[in-house]
Amino acid sequence: MVGSGAEDAPRVFRRGGISYLRVPAKDPRDSASFYEAVFGWSVDADRDDPSFEDGTGHVIGHFMADQPVAGEAGVLPYVFVERVDETLEKVVARGGEVVTPPYPEGDLGVATFRDPAGNVIGVWQQLT
Repeated sequence: MVGSGAEDAPRVFRRGGISYLRVPAKDPRDSASFYEAVFGWSVDADRDDPSFEDGTGHVIGHFMADQPVAGEAGVLPYVFVERVDETLEKVVARGGEVVTPPYPEGDLGVATFRDPAGNVIGVWQQLT
């Protein structure tokens, strides 16, 4: 839509797209640091509820101390990564733990991990 201004609109405003998350965090600044190191998310930790923007700019959110940790219950978000194994190495190095080791699912590689706050998150990659 050339000239519509759509290219100037923030990328989080997409009808039907997931665009905002509140991530439970025992220590919001530690969680912000963890996700910045593991996924390269942009974070603003100069506040009580650090904010983040994912690597695409399509998802923003906050790390929240007043939210109960999700664990394995509820919605399980998955983050697309270049290499699952390398991502899990970063997870473990930063205090997380692997819940489900990498396994193939069709032409995908999939795994889950627990972040230091106790939330379970999935990662996946395309296999070549």
